[in-house]
Amino acid sequence: MLTLPELKSLLATPQQIVITTHHKPDGDAMGSSLGLYGYLIQKGHHVKVITPTDYPTFLHWMPNNSDVIIFTEEQEKAAKLVDEAALIFCLDFNTLSRINELGELVRAAGAKKVMIDHHLEPEDFDDYRHWSINACAAAQLVYDFIVNQLEDKAGINKDVAACLYTGIMTDSGSFRFESATANVYRIAADLIDLGAEHWKIHQQVYDNASEDRLRFLGYCLSNKLEIIREYNTAIIAVTKEELARFNSTTGDTEGVVNYALSINGIKLAALIVERSDKVKLSVRSTGDFPANEICKKYFNGGGHRNAAGGASEKPLNDVVNDFKSILEEYKNQLIA
Repeated sequence: MLTLPELKSLLATPQQIVITTHHKPDGDAMGSSLGLYGYLIQKGHHVKVITPTDYPTFLHWMPNNSDVIIFTEEQEKAAKLVDEAALIFCLDFNTLSRINELGELVRAAGAKKVMIDHHLEPEDFDDYRHWSINACAAAQLVYDFIVNQLEDKAGINKDVAACLYTGIMTDSGSFRFESATANVYRIAADLIDLGAEHWKIHQQVYDNASEDRLRFLGYCLSNKLEIIREYNTAIIAVTKEELARFNSTTGDTEGVVNYALSINGIKLAALIVERSDKVKLSVRSTGDFPANEICKKYFNGGGHRNAAGGASEKPLNDVVNDFKSILEEYKNQLIA
């Protein structure tokens, strides 16, 4: 394992560095990655952010986004960068399966691996770990890494602050989740003081939908929402044909499940989407109900207690039926 003094020593001179994050990156994944990127390039390091896949266009406004390499589009270039890196920062994920084919390249690389993450049950592939399940976002931990571990708050300029604020804002549900503690608010205020334009960031992320995306949301709520009152559960199941009908692109399904969860009395909500390769689930819950347990136990996934995801190789209807059959096991918790 790498100690903090050893890591600081490495970072004291320019290094070849790769930053990567989980597939289909969200606001926290890109915010933490581009925030750390913005910090490290100020220190003279040669840095590249490599994402396993594409990500939503409503995140493309972020500082230094044009420098991101998407692995599925530039595999040879990405593989060369991973192979030549001295340090690889792994942000907002803790198992290499979360970065798809890129995972085995990272595992085989001779670079020192640094994990900065807030998910349960990390895999032991890293050499240095800054990890806490109590953090609301990986971006919060990147802030803590820079300010408290590297002791370099001066390195958080306006661009870095904007990225880190984005990650914290999105993963805390705009500061409404239980994970948004008083300390999170203090960090957010600090990032605003350091230049993050909070109002503009919120507008770029949440008020930047395409017409197709908004019509897709309306269709889901009007035609696809199923309420199972016996279990205080809501389900939205979407076929790949329906995705195509609304010209769905990466990110268009993000947040849809939260509308189902917002219904009075609903304690568990699932968005079940048929993709070209498999069926994906986004599961949300309220209170102490373990959404992550359902995803881990039955759908090859996991995540946080109230926000988790999974996948299945079965047909869409079978996955929906499997999800419904699980509800009886959790009935006492769901009706409590």
